[in-house]
Amino acid sequence: MTRRQCYHCKEWIEEGEPHDCWTTTEAALTEDLSEDLRDAWERLRETAVEFGDQRIYASHSSIIFSRKACYFFVRPKKSFLEVWVFLGRVLKAPQVRRVERPSKSKAAHLIQIRHRDEVEAPLTDWLREAYEQSDLLALKAKQKKKRSGTRD
Repeated sequence: MTRRQCYHCKEWIEEGEPHDCWTTTEAALTEDLSEDLRDAWERLRETAVEFGDQRIYASHSSIIFSRKACYFFVRPKKSFLEVWVFLGRVLKAPQVRRVERPSKSKAAHLIQIRHRDEVEAPLTDWLREAYEQSDLLALKAKQKKKRSGTRD
């Protein structure tokens, strides 16, 4: 039987066999975490769930927390959780490793979590702020796109 190699994941697939290397789950992304990271992950997830209605799903190598738009996501790594928080302002704090501007209205903040005790204020405050602002920031970005796409 003929086989082909997936361009993305490099897995060898038998001809006619279904393959979807983009599909993953929270469990698959967190199964190899150390005990400290697993505890931190669980506390982070529980904290976000308490904010209210949202969608939590795995995509590629990340776990996305979203209302209408993503307000933060987590990439589990071997020795830390890479947390990206989207806010309408730039944070200046020692926990923030890097800030990127994915749009004019949003600033993405990289925070590395290594232990459960790090999932407390100010991080939880920033997550709540991101949750509360996410729909508003998405709406502002949409309105700006509409305005820039029309001619006067």
